[in-house]
Amino acid sequence: MSARTALAAVVVAVAPAACALLAVPAQVRAATPVGVAAWRADPRHLPDPVSTAPAAVHRFLSAAGPAEQRALAARYPGVLGNLDGAPAPLRYAANRQAMRAAGAPYEGRQGRFLLFDPRGDGRVAQVFGDLRSADRIAVLVPGSGVRGANFWRGVGGNPLHSLAAQAAGLYRAAGAGRRLAVIAWLGYDTPRGVQAAEAREDLARAGAAALDRLVAGLVADRPDATIALLGHSYGSVVIGLAAPRLPRQVTDIAVFGSPGMGVADAARLHTRARIWAGRSRRDWIRWAPGVRILGLGHGARPTGPSFGARVFPTADVTGHDDYLTPGTDSLAALARIAAGGRRP
Repeated sequence: MSARTALAAVVVAVAPAACALLAVPAQVRAATPVGVAAWRADPRHLPDPVSTAPAAVHRFLSAAGPAEQRALAARYPGVLGNLDGAPAPLRYAANRQAMRAAGAPYEGRQGRFLLFDPRGDGRVAQVFGDLRSADRIAVLVPGSGVRGANFWRGVGGNPLHSLAAQAAGLYRAAGAGRRLAVIAWLGYDTPRGVQAAEAREDLARAGAAALDRLVAGLVADRPDATIALLGHSYGSVVIGLAAPRLPRQVTDIAVFGSPGMGVADAARLHTRARIWAGRSRRDWIRWAPGVRILGLGHGARPTGPSFGARVFPTADVTGHDDYLTPGTDSLAALARIAAGGRRP
């Protein structure tokens, strides 16, 4: 990140002149999956994929039985593949079918996918590990610039900045043999670089609503597993907005390269989860002021002494996008948090 771009981030955060920054925030609307009209018209009165709680979705599909589940996934892959509360194997099967139908570059992609929608900037969630047997689930929430198009090749074409590669590296660093699953979750439209949306919370509110549903679906399917949420940059804003509604199964929240979580201190997140934070001295985000004025900015720095987070080491992190680089202290710390350790 250049000095010019870093300065722009400060200007956007504290001295916005564009009318868009002062506009009334848009109402959060849940995305409707592909094929939703036919799903809603089905005479079996299927649970609405937008308004039905994930726990109710899980109960409906459990009562339906395996044969009907498979039939629904085959007929409505765009809905079942993205339906929070549906069993993970059912979503994997539906998304494999949807990815084949989408063609290049998705056709033939290997892995387990809990979410797939190629429309717009794209939605993808890839799972590393086995969600069905995991005692611990870690969800990696990305920041600005991540799209379906660069989910695997990396932001700016840098494979080290690929959300999928970072989640895979986190899974390996945490000990792939453990009963752990890591989800690379691109479940919202991230901001496009340094722009008005980064100083406001419009996209983050939509992301938080989607993250809440994801977590509720994980809990419905695996109520005994504990969950860690790890947010990079703007992803930490998403988690901060989601925090008050998170269930007890979320025991840890870790943010890194964060511009703030929308609050003045950790207590105002209203969550029982442990809060962890890390920021490198070489990260340009340090220039973003820890303020929130007229709805702009994201509040106090999570690494500040008065915030109340547990700070983890980042001394060898070289830039804003490098917290999950192999061999760094920050990756080791985040891997321990992901795996449920209390001492990163």
